[in-house]
Amino acid sequence: QVQLVESGGGLVQSGGSLRLSCVASGSVFSLYTWAWYRQGPGKQRELVAQIRSDGSTNYADSVKGRFTISRDNAKNTVFLQMDSLKPDDTGVYLCNIINSQVPQYTWGQGTQVTVSS
Repeated sequence: QVQLVESGGGLVQSGGSLRLSCVASGSVFSLYTWAWYRQGPGKQRELVAQIRSDGSTNYADSVKGRFTISRDNAKNTVFLQMDSLKPDDTGVYLCNIINSQVPQYTWGQGTQVTVSS
């Protein structure tokens, strides 16, 4: 029932910026903690950033100071502003909820981010 659609990825040079969006159609969006994940080439999916219902955030050490997660509850959308991008940021970026006692939704297709050297 819930559809997750990520967008905003692309090909950028090192040091560039991208702004990703995740639209969660059919979700009780405002009640949940939302998160961005990524899967780089030959790597497992990792947690990048999360934002709770009260607006508090957490970031992976590898992106802290460069990425900013935000949300628009009226639009059922979570954003990821990515600045000072590095080649190691390359991967498929996906969104989902991470609330205790609540199963995650079916994963969307993700959006590809490629950062050239």
